[in-house]
Amino acid sequence: MRTDTPQPIRLADYRPPAFLVDEVNLTFDLQPNATRVKARMQVRRNGDHAEALRFNGERLKPISVAIDGRTLGEAERTIDGEFLVIPDAPDAFVLETEVEIDPENNKALDGLYMSGGRFCTQCEAEGFRKITFWPDRPDVLSRFTVRIEADKAFRHLLSNGNLVQSGDLPGGRRFAVWNDPFPKPCYLFALVGGELDVLEDKLVTMTGRTVDLRIYVDPGMAPRAAYAMDALKRSMTWDEEAFGREYDLDLFMIVAVRDFNFGAMENKGLNIFNSSLLLADPATATDMDFERIESVVAHEYFHNWTGDRITCRDWFQLCLKEGLTVFRDQSFSADMRGHAVQRIKDVKALRARQFAEDQGPLAHPVRPSSYLKIDNFYTATIYEKGAEVIRMLKTLIGPDAFRAGMDLYFERWDGHATTVEEFIRCFAEASGRDLTDFFAWYEQAGTPKVTLASRYDEAARALHLELTQATPPTPGQPTKRPLPIPVTVGLLDQDGRTQAFERDGKAIDETVIVLDGASAKITLTGVDRPPVVSALRGFSAPVRLESDAEPKDRYVLLAGDPDLFNRWEAGQELARALILARAEGRPDEVGEERYAEAVGRALSDQAAEPAFKALLLALPSEPDLALAMRPADPGAIHEAREALRERLAVHLQHELRRLHTGLQDLGEFSPDAAGAGRRALRNAALELLAANPRSEIAEVAAGHYAAAANMTDAMGGLNALMLIGGEPFEQGLTDFYERWKSEPLVIDKWFAVQARDPSETALGRVIGLTAHPAFDAKNPNRLRALVSTFANFNPARFHDPSGAGYRFLADQILAVDRYNPMIAARLIDALGGWRRYTPELGALMKAELQRIVSTEGLSKNVFELASRALAD
Repeated sequence: MRTDTPQPIRLADYRPPAFLVDEVNLTFDLQPNATRVKARMQVRRNGDHAEALRFNGERLKPISVAIDGRTLGEAERTIDGEFLVIPDAPDAFVLETEVEIDPENNKALDGLYMSGGRFCTQCEAEGFRKITFWPDRPDVLSRFTVRIEADKAFRHLLSNGNLVQSGDLPGGRRFAVWNDPFPKPCYLFALVGGELDVLEDKLVTMTGRTVDLRIYVDPGMAPRAAYAMDALKRSMTWDEEAFGREYDLDLFMIVAVRDFNFGAMENKGLNIFNSSLLLADPATATDMDFERIESVVAHEYFHNWTGDRITCRDWFQLCLKEGLTVFRDQSFSADMRGHAVQRIKDVKALRARQFAEDQGPLAHPVRPSSYLKIDNFYTATIYEKGAEVIRMLKTLIGPDAFRAGMDLYFERWDGHATTVEEFIRCFAEASGRDLTDFFAWYEQAGTPKVTLASRYDEAARALHLELTQATPPTPGQPTKRPLPIPVTVGLLDQDGRTQAFERDGKAIDETVIVLDGASAKITLTGVDRPPVVSALRGFSAPVRLESDAEPKDRYVLLAGDPDLFNRWEAGQELARALILARAEGRPDEVGEERYAEAVGRALSDQAAEPAFKALLLALPSEPDLALAMRPADPGAIHEAREALRERLAVHLQHELRRLHTGLQDLGEFSPDAAGAGRRALRNAALELLAANPRSEIAEVAAGHYAAAANMTDAMGGLNALMLIGGEPFEQGLTDFYERWKSEPLVIDKWFAVQARDPSETALGRVIGLTAHPAFDAKNPNRLRALVSTFANFNPARFHDPSGAGYRFLADQILAVDRYNPMIAARLIDALGGWRRYTPELGALMKAELQRIVSTEGLSKNVFELASRALAD
């Protein structure tokens, strides 16, 4: 049983670093099992701090420590498993250290490790301390010069900045020296060494400078990096146009690696990517893969300014770089892919991950106040909700003031580590507005519920609106204060036509109401006809909206709201109500038929884009529905959702078949928004057809799979066969594996589609797949494809009444925790919401969490999240 309790790190305890490192020269002698790292650091005491020097260092074999050329004896310094301590360090000196590390056996995949026979690094958040002794915190910014020596078999030796020198060495070795002129925290350090192919291109910046662009990949894979290169060039140009940000070095590099805990990492000038988010061609990647590559390439590039040039003072400010950069990459994707469709996708992701986080024991503010392991706070709240907070800020002060605030932020804080307070202060100054209350969005956890009530006064031609807000208690925050919530509102008449109105004497057809107290009353005048209220347009705030609107109003919105987000949202709300009513034993078959008719009319709208229609066809997900049911019964939700899918499939069968036949790709594949939208609608039609038990759809799905000319359609066919089940699915799986068994990223899809299998044998299938020769739990992509997909996206089978799904997940967590605590901790989420489920299921989930926290030798990562999940 675990007996020690790790102590949290608290924002309130922040103190500036006692020592700063202005310059560092690193020398790496790369050897798979015995890499030597020499560091020569220009160190100075920071102000009048009088304490001893304490540099972090973990998993290091110390060789020597010297100050100003004199080797320190053991009496002059101490080294334990976490720190190098020098009690009597002078105020300014040169510190030289040498350590040995073992990259090949580093299965945690942080610090310096080997992947696919190549050396690579991952230093965010606290990986650099596994490379050399260092003050491993983001507010120590240093200029790095790096010399790398290795066997000639490691042809490319890469690090941050500019290549200064390279050449051959005796004994069949070679070297490269890199210098990064920009001071950076150590978490942005990067090194790669190995045999790689390179795709090269150039970009001319807005001031006429030419930047060399290089993407390094596995040998033979360079053609698959072409789309990533295109996305990189578009994102660099977009950042110049949208934010005035030009790239600052003469060289920008990206490297793809097979084993990576994150999706990608924004190391200055040398981004390192999980290969799943960089390599794509039509035969091996789906449209979703292309979209993700476009988004993540942009995200990591945008970090050059929001994260690299300006970084976080401490890890509590993580949202300052991540939330802001997600907002930037979402804005880029909206310009590339269409604003309405992108907004719907972003909100779906927010609700699936962040709303669930906010409703459970792992809820935390956008800026947390304490942690045991910062690795555990790379969460949807930091990223996605952090982006929503930035979007609200732009809505509240307007686009011009927002751009002025960003310009001021870049000017004032370039080259520094700063805080969220300083960021918001820039916008307050630029806009002339008091944003004190807005800061509560960073400090307060939970998803606010906004309630909207409306009353129409026909005689006065006035609409009276009353809005109220309430945020439920979250761990450590039982009492909530009101937040400034922008609610964008428009009006339609009963026939779905836009209705103008007046506010403050101005004739308009849309307005932003700022709910900045517990309640607010607003009157809109000049309303000629009984209105249908379209509220929270564009999802103008990350809240749950409840209104007194009747179902008939939602049908008006579904049919005609010019705000496409709210048109989609109306359909989701109607479907959600019908599914939950059936799950609770109150089926509304008349309502279900009316909903099917409305969806049919929406599909026949010739003006709507195929990508939008595909989103309309998708019912709310089972995890989303579980958030709205108290207590949640995953089995009942699954059966009720399947019943509505079947009704839609039967009612719309002729229209669905027409779409499936008419939307075939007959020309050359294009990953652009138009082509992807057509394929999305065709595959959505097939997926819904698979729910129709009255037709021979298995043959259609098998034909779709067999005729697929790209991976998007192949996976669409295989997914439909999975939903149908039986021998056609098994045949499809066998064919798919034999065709793609030499392609690791494609085989990840093979594991994932089986993890989503809704049949009663799914858990047995998943357990069996953990023994498959192609399954490797030490590869994060493979583990996520099977284990995480099953636990998070197959709720009916994961929440088996026997508790077997929970036992399986807990076993996986404990096994992975022995070598990769970061990845193990990310699997806890599926158990963390145990209070939301029926008492029987909740008790079984809780028991597995208790088993986890009582395990001897548990990592801080897993202990923190599992113990928080159990806390009252």
